[in-house]
Amino acid sequence: MPHPLVTPADIEAYQRDGVVLIRGLFADHVEALREGIAQNMAEPGPYASENKRAGESGRFFDDYCNWDRIPAFEKVIRESPAAEVAADLMGSQHVQLFHDHVLVKEPGTSMATPWHQDSPYYFVSGRQTVSFWAPLDPVREATLRCVAGSHRWEKEVLPTRWAAETPFFEGIEDYMPVPDPEKEGMTIVEYEMQPGDAVAFDYRTLHGARGNTSANRRRAFSLRLVGDDARYVERPGRTSPPYPGHGMVAGQRLREDWFPMLR
Repeated sequence: MPHPLVTPADIEAYQRDGVVLIRGLFADHVEALREGIAQNMAEPGPYASENKRAGESGRFFDDYCNWDRIPAFEKVIRESPAAEVAADLMGSQHVQLFHDHVLVKEPGTSMATPWHQDSPYYFVSGRQTVSFWAPLDPVREATLRCVAGSHRWEKEVLPTRWAAETPFFEGIEDYMPVPDPEKEGMTIVEYEMQPGDAVAFDYRTLHGARGNTSANRRRAFSLRLVGDDARYVERPGRTSPPYPGHGMVAGQRLREDWFPMLR
């Protein structure tokens, strides 16, 4: 039987559309995650960035791979039902941590999160992947937007640098151009959400978010997990996250001393 937060319809929707909403996934951990984000912003890690283009307003902070130095993050990752829910959605016996990611858009932040897939940035491949995007503030306009079915596209979307809008790798002919889902009439899924709700989406699902034009902060915590079929894959350049010195080779499962098993 699936976890009580997950229905058979949720699992079917996730497999079909590459995205589904899980209400209340982190409902018991909202304050802990807020504390963790406050610590993360006060003590940024080596990958922290301020995403801003010339002429744009506000502050868009993001940082990742901090679970092992911010106790609140590790506690939530290990004690929340995220791993159990991920196993159900992916159809995987095991669940392994890939990384955490914090994204904060302060009030009046004009910069949108560009349309992208996560998978081309990563050095992991497989069909059993899930990312949970959980707001810690009520969201409407600045919520996550996902293109249904995009996890089944034959080609991956060209990864780009968000602020510079330049290709992340060489060999761009191996990727499809970044589409414009609204102009191209794609099915965009988005939800009004409360703190602790989570959008679950496949690493290959095209997604983005508008800027935050509201008067309130939009803090979001993302958790990236992988399942039984996940394997290390070579990319044509530095990946994001980079994890220098990992020592893995193509086709290998992610090393468990760096990427712990959660189930």
